[in-house]
Formats: sequence, structure tokens, C-alpha cells
Amino acid sequence: MPTPDRPGGRDLVRVPGGTVELADRRTRTRWSVDVAPFLLGRVPVTQRLYRDVVGESPSMATGEDLPVETVSWLDAVHFCNALSRREGLHPVYAVAGEDVTVDAHGEGYRLPREAEWEHACRAGTTGPRYGPLDEIAWYADNSGDRVRPVGGKAPNAWGLHDMLGNVWEWCLERYDPEVYGEYRVLRGGGWSDREWSCRAGVRRRSHPTFAIEDVGFRLARSLS
Repeated sequence: MPTPDRPGGRDLVRVPGGTVELADRRTRTRWSVDVAPFLLGRVPVTQRLYRDVVGESPSMATGEDLPVETVSWLDAVHFCNALSRREGLHPVYAVAGEDVTVDAHGEGYRLPREAEWEHACRAGTTGPRYGPLDEIAWYADNSGDRVRPVGGKAPNAWGLHDMLGNVWEWCLERYDPEVYGEYRVLRGGGWSDREWSCRAGVRRRSHPTFAIEDVGFRLARSLS
């Protein structure tokens, strides 16, 4: 089993391109998205990496190898830009207060797009999960009601850990702008969720300023 590196979340895996079908239960719609090859964190960003870049961790739980949580979408965007600048990369996001735009020339770290996230989670599979849930995810039935260190469960076929369970993960897009405005997409399920929520196709939403104890994020980068 691949093991994440010490920085926790900066070890990126090359995800091959492909096509993924997304679905929304509320509107009962489905749509296909072509996904170009990109890079995605082998594990969610840990408290160690977050603190190393930002100087502190906002998490409710404490542990360097735990995924950072209680982090808002805007916090995640600022982190991506800070890490990009530290490594000499042009940031992806232009931020003015709560107004965030994507710089097409940005080469640095970013949040995955929703289609990228689901494509990477499935890793070529077509079912609700990429393996038996107890083997791949920390969720309500096995987490002991707490967040767990990253990389402790089996990865999917592309070497990505914790795509289901442990913490929900922020994605770039708004969930349903006509109904929910600026609310952003969350994917993956978390440590307190039941089996139903820990599926590749499940969508959740939250406001970009909200910080919740079962929500973290994973780094992505585009391939030039």
C-alpha cells in the first residue's frame, strides 16, 4: 500500500483523463464532463502541512497527521495561494474579500473541480464505491466518532487515500447557484457520516465562509 509523505497532502498523484457522469438528486439531472489529466493530493491536507504554511491550524481535533478540518472554502483558497507563492508558482486564485476568481494563467495549487474529484474517486470503477467501505473509509460505524490520521485505509486503484470518509472535501464550484447562491460543493463523506453518504456520487453543500469540524480539502494542480 502506498504511504503518504511526511508533508501530508502535497504528494500529488497524476490522474489520467477521462469522462465522468455527474448527477444531482434534487433536480434529477445527469450530465457528462470530460476531464483532462491533472494532479491530485494522495491524501487530504494535514494539520502539519497547513500549520507549516499558515502558521496555525484551525482544527477541532489535534494531531499532525490528522486532516486539517474546521476550514472554510475561503481558508482553503488562501492556503492554496500561500503554498503556491512559497514554492514560486503563480497563484490560481485572485481574492478580494469574499470575491474569488480563477486566473487562467495560474500554475499553482488549487481545489479540484467537482468532475475531477468524482473521476479521481472512482478511479475507473462504476459502482458507488471503489472498494468495501470498511477497508477504504473512516465513517460512523468504524471511526470511533472522531477524525483519523490520513492514509490509514486502503487507496483506490490510482493510489488516492481517503477519497471517501474521514473528512468531506471542498471542490471549486458552486453547488446550485440558482437556488443556493454562493454555496460550494463538498464531496466524499466524513467520519460521522453513515454508509449512505460515503459514496462517489454524493453531493453536499456549504457556504464558502463556514468552517465545519468534518470538512477539509485536498490539493490539485493542472498539467500544462
